[in-house]
Amino acid sequence: MKNLQGKKYLVYLYMLLGALAAFPPLVTDMYLPVLPIMTIEFHTTPSAIQMSLAACILGLAVGQLVFGPLSDKWGRKPLLKSALILFILATVAIVFSPTIDVLNICRFFQGLGGAGGVVLSRSVATDCYRGRELAKTLAVIGAINGIAPVTAPVIGGLFSEAIGWKGIFCILLAIGVLLYIVSIPFRESHQTEKRYIGSMASLFTQAGQLLVNAAYIRYVLIFGMANAVLFGYISSASFILQNDFGLSELMFGILFGINSIAIGSGSMLSLKLKQIPNASHIGCAGMLGCSILQLCNYNWGFGFWGYEILVFLMLFSVGMVFTSSTTLAMTEGKAMIGWASAIVGATGFLFGGIVTPLVGLGTIQISTYMVMTVCSLIAMSLSYLVYKRHPATA
Repeated sequence: MKNLQGKKYLVYLYMLLGALAAFPPLVTDMYLPVLPIMTIEFHTTPSAIQMSLAACILGLAVGQLVFGPLSDKWGRKPLLKSALILFILATVAIVFSPTIDVLNICRFFQGLGGAGGVVLSRSVATDCYRGRELAKTLAVIGAINGIAPVTAPVIGGLFSEAIGWKGIFCILLAIGVLLYIVSIPFRESHQTEKRYIGSMASLFTQAGQLLVNAAYIRYVLIFGMANAVLFGYISSASFILQNDFGLSELMFGILFGINSIAIGSGSMLSLKLKQIPNASHIGCAGMLGCSILQLCNYNWGFGFWGYEILVFLMLFSVGMVFTSSTTLAMTEGKAMIGWASAIVGATGFLFGGIVTPLVGLGTIQISTYMVMTVCSLIAMSLSYLVYKRHPATA
């Protein structure tokens, strides 16, 4: 593929993949600083308003399972354009939503459209690259996927006081339109002779071949649990930092931006290790340790700085897991690129959607740290199985 594309186009392609990878996290997280305000405006509860985040995440999960396999049959470009059109229409509907229930429904379809970006970014990368170059490209996409969720609230925090929650969704609308325009010059990466030629029914039964691949499923579940830890932090942070620790919306956004350095650093460090599975094992151990210490911090009363230091270390560990698990999973599933990418992404967002309303139950700090601990423990157990079965490569 590299030989078929000019050098300038490859630079454009790399930038487009990065933008598409960052797009869904922007959709889910840019409005986080205004969640407390939206709770008041819609006369609802924190748990109910967090359902808008859960609905979007569910849409992102379902959408990947649709756009991923369909792109194997019809090509990447037409599916990408269709997904972006759906996102644009849903975002317009969100701005005019009269109730929280209507908004939550629209958020689902917004997530459905946004799913095209992240699933096709992995698919296109696997179309274009092989071997070590594929690993590097997926690592960058994984790093962006990890950094974007914690940098998006910085943008929201900077503008929330001036433009409100509707203004933030107008920014997302503008980003969606811009991405649609930028995607027009994109050359189809999935060549016609390589596309799936069977029936639609058989296309959607192909996933069974991946679901019985034990190694692939382990990496997918590890990625999903890391995503659950990340979204547990994301969905609770605005309430913990603003309500419990008294930070302003602007300071909340700035702190999120600082924490994004941790995810990016962890992602890049994972590439430096001789064996990629090592990054997964070390990252899972880090997530588990930090989650347990957060529970201790809450009971011992070390306050904001104890919370922030542990969050930074936890996100560093999450970054290591994101890069390693995504690369390993896509390598295992490269025979069915669309499905492999769809299952990875859908699992991540599905697990994130499940934990999002859970952290709003009861005392939010206790609920959050318990969810993180359980998810990290599961990830650590799965990583240990990989390490034990393949010690030479781990």
